[in-house]
Formats: sequence, C-alpha cells, structure tokens
Amino acid sequence: MSMKTAFAPHPSIFAVALAGLCLGAAPVGANSLPDPRIGALFQVEKSALDAVAPGHVERILEVGAATRAHALDDGDLTCLARALYHEARGEGETGMRAVAEVVLNRTESAEFPDSVCGVVEQGSGNGRGCQFSFVCDGAERRGLERAAWARAKDLAEEMAEGAPRELTDGATHFHTVAVNPRWARVYELTAQIGAHRFYRRPLEMASN
Repeated sequence: MSMKTAFAPHPSIFAVALAGLCLGAAPVGANSLPDPRIGALFQVEKSALDAVAPGHVERILEVGAATRAHALDDGDLTCLARALYHEARGEGETGMRAVAEVVLNRTESAEFPDSVCGVVEQGSGNGRGCQFSFVCDGAERRGLERAAWARAKDLAEEMAEGAPRELTDGATHFHTVAVNPRWARVYELTAQIGAHRFYRRPLEMASN
C-alpha cells in the first residue's frame, strides 16, 4: 500500500489569517473565499489569538514554516530513510533528524532537485561525485543493522508528516568534524550536532 503524507497546515496559519481580519488587512483571495471558510477562521483557541499580538506574527510564521509537511511516496520515504541510516545512524535520533532537515530543506531550494530521491542521489550519474557519499562508496552493498534501519524509516515518516525542523536553522549542507571542506569557509555555520556541522548559504550569496 502506497504511503503518502498529506499537507497539514499548522494551526498558526489560521491564527495569522484571523489577525489580518481583525487588524483590517484583507487576506489574499478574500473575495473568493466561501463564507463557511471565513467563519472557520474564527474557530481558534484564545491562546492562538494572544499569539498574534504585534511582535508575535513573525514567530508564528516561522513556526508554521518549520512544521510544513511533504507529500512523499514510498520511493522518496525510502530515499530519506537511506540518508538517515547511512549518514547518521551512529548519531542518535537527534542526529538523524538533523540530516532529515537538510534533505527536506534542499527539496525546497532552487539550487537542488525538488524530490527527496533527486536530492539524495544527486551527482551519482555525472562522474562529479555524489552529494551523499554513501550513494557512491559502496556502503549500500553492506548489510543493514535491522534496528537502526527500522528507526531511520520511522523518523523519515515523522519528518515527512511535518515534524518541526528546529535543529539546524534552515541548513542545506553538513559535513563531519573529521573533514574541512572549502565551502565551509564561506557558508554560515548553524549548528553542530554530534560529529556533524550544519551550514546554510549566507544571505548575501543566496540573493545573488
């Protein structure tokens, strides 16, 4: 049976939309929004209303972005689990989640393929080297550690279903502490988790 995850908007999205109505800002597409949906915007908890006070809207938008879900088929879920297993099975659950963040962040960047398998297997067929070393170094020919593989698959599903990405601050790159790649000199370090360091492109580079 094909396993697919559905887009699950964070409740904060509704809180932000409600804030716009209360403050007199017309939400995008308000003229075409059916009446029942407008009414539904008001069915939010008081805590959500409190959260959209001035100064809190930016935080809510960040939380909503951090919990976005990805619709992944079985193939992409397997590719994500492969990356977690081979790149971070010795780093514990936190380390595996951090690698998942990098993979999913890449699918949302114009610099990388837009599918999980495309990201994980990038470079495997062009002779220029793989983005993820396990794809090219023969690691997948060795047997799997059953417990670690099962955990990698579970975490892949959790991340695809919208688990918060709160570990690496938008990172799209990482390396082990045993190496010092040239690109790390100009990229912004966002986190170090276990034996991995995580990076993202500096804003001035990303805007060029």
